[in-house]
Amino acid sequence: MSRTTFVVPGTHPCLPGHFPGRPLVPGVVILDHVIAAIETAHGALGPLRLPQVKFVQPLLPDETAEIALETTTTEAGPRWRFRVERDGVLLASGDVIATGGDVA
Repeated sequence: MSRTTFVVPGTHPCLPGHFPGRPLVPGVVILDHVIAAIETAHGALGPLRLPQVKFVQPLLPDETAEIALETTTTEAGPRWRFRVERDGVLLASGDVIATGGDVA
């Protein structure tokens, strides 16, 4: 299992509209970090599916989050199960599946 950390700075351009007065990091930004962590380990990915993603707690700007990735290989190709945590508290989890193309 690989692990990496990230921080979304309070100056990120998505935050003023999500939500005014109490900014939360949008789920799509968290998923972007998850995919970047997969690509760092395995190279550029082609098309992806995210058949299951669950957000259970918010991530606030300037908080450090950790991504844990578990890689498996299926007949259809590689699959990554991920968990995003802050200080051991689960924020998000799910699966990413490569649907085509070459994966290193």
